[in-house]
Amino acid sequence: MINNVTLVGRLTKDPEIKETSGGVKVGAFTLAVDRNYKNSNDERETDFIPVVVWRKTAEICEKYLKKGNMCGVVGSVQTRSYEAQDGTKRYVTEILANEVQFFSSGNKESAEADAE
Repeated sequence: MINNVTLVGRLTKDPEIKETSGGVKVGAFTLAVDRNYKNSNDERETDFIPVVVWRKTAEICEKYLKKGNMCGVVGSVQTRSYEAQDGTKRYVTEILANEVQFFSSGNKESAEADAE
């Protein structure tokens, strides 16, 4: 089976980094990714795609990624569900990033973070 995704987009806000009870860093951010085509109003639509990063990649993203930065993500699609506070079941589809490439950070440097 193949489950491989490559995206390039801009962060909608700074990454949110947390630590699990076991001390493992996990981060989340949303990428705004423009579609390759225009709609009937001749406008390019944008998808807002949630991305999850773990361990060293989360630490590097926390340090270098900020709202508005352009970055590339390589990973896989994962789905999960949870029970909301109101008792309803919610479903989430997100990208589990294996690699994050930083394209813009306010200077001309770029860095790459590979998942361990």
